[in-house]
Amino acid sequence: MVNRFKNLLAKRPNGVGIELAPERINVAKICKQGQGFKLVALSSVPVPEGIFEGGQIYDSPALAALIQSVLTDNKIKAQRVATAVSGQESIVRLIPLPAELDDQELREMVLNHEAGLYLPYPREEADVDYQKLGYIVDEDGIEKVNVLLVATPKIVTDTYIDTFQQAGLKVDILEIRSFALLRTIREQLREFGPQEAAVLVDIEFDNTEIAIVEDGVPQFTRTVPIGTYQLQSALLRAMNLPASRDTQMLQEITIPPAIADERGEANLIGINPGMAAVLRVLGELADEMRRSLDFYLNQKENLEVTQILLAGPGGGIGQIDEFFKQRLNIPAVQIDPVQALALEVDEEKFPLSQRPGLGIVLGLGLREV
Repeated sequence: MVNRFKNLLAKRPNGVGIELAPERINVAKICKQGQGFKLVALSSVPVPEGIFEGGQIYDSPALAALIQSVLTDNKIKAQRVATAVSGQESIVRLIPLPAELDDQELREMVLNHEAGLYLPYPREEADVDYQKLGYIVDEDGIEKVNVLLVATPKIVTDTYIDTFQQAGLKVDILEIRSFALLRTIREQLREFGPQEAAVLVDIEFDNTEIAIVEDGVPQFTRTVPIGTYQLQSALLRAMNLPASRDTQMLQEITIPPAIADERGEANLIGINPGMAAVLRVLGELADEMRRSLDFYLNQKENLEVTQILLAGPGGGIGQIDEFFKQRLNIPAVQIDPVQALALEVDEEKFPLSQRPGLGIVLGLGLREV
């Protein structure tokens, strides 16, 4: 069986990381420099409506042309790429299996048995990969090995591969978006103890991916249909302005400090209609985050969620960290992937407010170092 997912720890030189999103294509090329990294190139171009929606490619030729143009215009040379599919199109599961299985037996069990138990579609219609993680001892005293299972419909992976082929590129690494983001901030994740978990909240254009992370591994993932587009749409409607895919107006706002009531909801009295509309949508997202946390923690004992890590284009909105901290009573921070990797970027082209949105493309770029 030919797997289109590559080993999660594999590395290939001389390529670029390309992030495909509904509103933008982001490209990063990174090289090794001493004990750290150097950013060779970082570029971004807008994607017109109807080409890429809901994690799926709808117009491969148009998207391939955009990929070619961003590489050509920025004089980025590459033959191979690392890219990522949306979590909403994928299945990610952590599975404990008998520790005594040898590598071949483990492979057979994961790919031919376990995968079929977790897929909502026939096994033959999925591209599946796995990564063996650490060993654990279960509550019955039996040693197990944790295996991270990843699966995506072949129709999705085939479309990605075909699109890059049309752009003259070979996909040698295809992974889940959240894995790329976790790679970028792995040093930050190492600060958490064995009984501590972080909530990674990636606020993208048309959805938010919520991942509860322990020991650097996503234990629970969920996609919520609230993103920067929904936030800006609420803002524009309240201001009687026409709808727009350009979320520049949203990126320029700052969430005002609000005193929460006894239910943890923001007091909107005296706040202008546009900001009040944004706060209501953010409140819905906070409620979804709380439901995800409650569901996961009900299955865990002696685990503390110690921090919310905000990423994605929406993660850079002014004081959004303070909003979630107040609503959920958990410390929240806006991640800075550039600082995390000690990279140098053009401050005018990529200001501080946009940095949380660079986590995925920089993580993909690291795969090609």
